[in-house]
Amino acid sequence: MSTLRKVDEKDPPLYRLIYRAVRHFSPKYRLSGTDNLPGEPCVIVGNHSQMYGPIAAEMYMPRAHYTWCIGEMMNRTEVPAYAFQDFWSLKPEKSRWFYRLLSHVIAAPAEYIFTHAHTIPVYRDARVMTTFRLSVERLREGADLVIFPEKNQPDNQILCQFQEHFADLARLYHRKTGNALCFVPMYVAPMLSLICFGQPVRYDPQAPADRERARICAALSETITKTAEALPRHIVVPYLNIPRDQYPLNTDRV
Repeated sequence: MSTLRKVDEKDPPLYRLIYRAVRHFSPKYRLSGTDNLPGEPCVIVGNHSQMYGPIAAEMYMPRAHYTWCIGEMMNRTEVPAYAFQDFWSLKPEKSRWFYRLLSHVIAAPAEYIFTHAHTIPVYRDARVMTTFRLSVERLREGADLVIFPEKNQPDNQILCQFQEHFADLARLYHRKTGNALCFVPMYVAPMLSLICFGQPVRYDPQAPADRERARICAALSETITKTAEALPRHIVVPYLNIPRDQYPLNTDRV
């Protein structure tokens, strides 16, 4: 199954042009496991796969959705420092001057693109409650959320460790609606042009918050990893922007 979201004709002409250009040069993804998406709004949690994950989310999610986007990438004054540290700080030292320059070049385009895409800004200061409030509002309107929670600490050959507090959305959503939120694991495999959805994990409102946060993240990480390992042998595009010749394989089996 393959589903491609059509660009909204209400979007500005420049954004529609950028969208179509990115769509042309990006992998044409097939979707697998869409029957695992519940018949209710949910949170889809995936591997970041550098920029492949967010691009795939914007263009190929089968339902109305919003993607969490780090707030710094939506403010041109904050883009350079964040982009260099998060995208290119592991590049060879002799080429880092180029990536420092590039981080400034992309500042205005990044702000434009991420503020016009279907995104929710993510903050790591007191504004984090704005992120959670907007997220619950979008869920209550019937849209899914897409979150890529990896951080710069490797976990296995597929994933880095998760920043776990995104799972606290479930507690706030339950408080506002009385419903137990589902989290759906997603594996993005650019080298296979494939997006796989796994079995959902449902929040348990009776469990302690810290234990439930850890349980949800562990279950999602395990499913994403097992999904990747079960696929045909392929190169994994990792979260960390390491040299291409260091990209891992999903499995050692031949």
